[in-house]
Amino acid sequence: MNRRTTPVAIALAATAALLLSACGSGDDGASKDTDKIAGADQDAGKPKKSAEPSGAPAADKPDGVDVSLPKDMKLVFDWNKPKDKNEAAAMDDAANFMRAIYRGVDKRTSEDAAVAAYSTGDGLHYAKVQIDSRVDGGWTATGTRRHYQATTRSSPNGKSVEVAFCVDSSKFYGKEIKSGKVLKSKPSVKDFDHFKVVMVKLPTGKGLWQASKVFVETKAEKCQ
Repeated sequence: MNRRTTPVAIALAATAALLLSACGSGDDGASKDTDKIAGADQDAGKPKKSAEPSGAPAADKPDGVDVSLPKDMKLVFDWNKPKDKNEAAAMDDAANFMRAIYRGVDKRTSEDAAVAAYSTGDGLHYAKVQIDSRVDGGWTATGTRRHYQATTRSSPNGKSVEVAFCVDSSKFYGKEIKSGKVLKSKPSVKDFDHFKVVMVKLPTGKGLWQASKVFVETKAEKCQ
């Protein structure tokens, strides 16, 4: 993860069982070319949509869930939607999952409604660790985080979709809450990560997809 936002490194260590960090090897539980998506048989949980290339998505959210972010915290999703409707919806909500995490960071709580709406199981655990590590460390984030080179892959039963994408955090920085100091470092491969997020469809008929598993390859040279 981005070393410019130091708490993420702590979060990676705390979730070693969840995040399969490749650090140059390129091997993780979701990166092997198999037909089965990791977590594909996992059903969506009970816990409580379309992405735009900005920090302010469309307003039509499930049950009025808000995933808006402050003006100085921008998540850009520079990708094209797939033709498959389910995969397009899963991609939209994968973006909302990322927004939910940073909304939690901004609101200083991992109990924000957006976190519960867009994640479940291991995905919910991942989101909470990312948020809580920053809250405990007195950090927030500022700048622009770019998401790109997205691909999607559906499970045979159509109930889960793997959304994979690159992240460029070279212009996304940690910021101390008390002092307001923005923490910058020399750009490097540490600014690039590759994510694979397994999205599962919530069985309520609302068309909501939740992140159930998260796999991260840090120092992802293929994303540079």
